[in-house]
Amino acid sequence: MATYKRQQRRSWQCRFCADPELKIDYKDVETLRRFVTNHGKIRSSRHTGTCAKHQRELARAIKRSRHMALLPFTGEELR
Repeated sequence: MATYKRQQRRSWQCRFCADPELKIDYKDVETLRRFVTNHGKIRSSRHTGTCAKHQRELARAIKRSRHMALLPFTGEELR
C-alpha cells in the first residue's frame, strides 16, 4: 500500500488587506499589470491571492483602465 502525504494549504493573505497603504487605482498601470496575464485576461483570485472584495475592485480598475486606453484589451503576444 502506498501512503500519501496530505498537502497542507498555505494560507495566503491579501496584499491589499495586509498593507492598508496600498490602494487600487486605475491609473496605476504597473500595479495592475501584475494581475493580468500575457494574453490580457484578468488573473483569478486563486492565482493572485487577493480576497473577494479586492478582486472585485481590481477587476473594476482593470476594466476602467482598458476603457481609458491605459491597458490593452489583448495581450502582447497577440499583437
